[in-house]
Amino acid sequence: MRIGLINQLHGAPDAPRPTPTWASISERARVAEFCGFDSFVFEDALLYRDSVTQGCWESFSIAAALAATTSTIEIGQSVVNAPYRSPALTAKMAETIDEISGGRYIFGLGAGNTDDSDYEAYGFPTDRRYSRFAEAIAIIHGLLKNGAIDYDGQFHSARRSELVLRGPRSGGPPIVIAGGAPKMLRLVAKYADGWNWWTGDPGSAATTLGPIVDELEIACQEVGRDPASLFRSLDVYSVDATNVSGSAEVISGPPEHIAETLVRFGALGFDEVRCDVYPKTIEAIEAMSKVVQLVHAA
Repeated sequence: MRIGLINQLHGAPDAPRPTPTWASISERARVAEFCGFDSFVFEDALLYRDSVTQGCWESFSIAAALAATTSTIEIGQSVVNAPYRSPALTAKMAETIDEISGGRYIFGLGAGNTDDSDYEAYGFPTDRRYSRFAEAIAIIHGLLKNGAIDYDGQFHSARRSELVLRGPRSGGPPIVIAGGAPKMLRLVAKYADGWNWWTGDPGSAATTLGPIVDELEIACQEVGRDPASLFRSLDVYSVDATNVSGSAEVISGPPEHIAETLVRFGALGFDEVRCDVYPKTIEAIEAMSKVVQLVHAA
């Protein structure tokens, strides 16, 4: 089983936690690579408005920099926020980062899950997210898999669009769609190489994730696809190998217990668990080294 590390790109100068910098992000990726993690993923957001307004580094820029400064670990956004960029440009950016990384880019994307504040702040539409995404993924899939598409939809167009320069993988980086609703799962079955979802309550994951997995299987059957052909990843919030959190919702304890808990997600069909590690320190990542070894050995 594979295991990845989730990293945050957001922060604020007056927040209790240190604001992420390129130096701190690149160091976390380096340590994750050294510890044997298979992947290093991060959010695609621009602005969070809550009790404290927090900004976020632009994720494609970070992905390109990590592609050039790492060697073996796979890198990419956990979920690209599709409304932020035109579909054809998104496909071009994904192909470019896959070229820089030598075929290590993870291209996860979804219809958008942040609130409307950042969309309005940066001038993006907030309505009809599923319908917009359905057109966007048709364009992205056509470009990456075939190198060209001519598309004119209600929300998006890509007229005589081509990817003339191709990266190291003939079909582009594998497309991973994040979604849990029935309509989104049907787009997964139709277009994706992989599926991604998340859990914030590992203790009840079998109950909450089981019906979604069942719906995905049905969606695959409807389009005549073997469900086993989908690579499946799960983002797990959170994991603490330092045992300082004290929260029942956080997976903690000895490495053997943490690894055993993570491996159980394999029974639901997941091929990879990607861990949000608590606390947000280098030491907490290093403390996961034994867990990584045990998950790989399972």
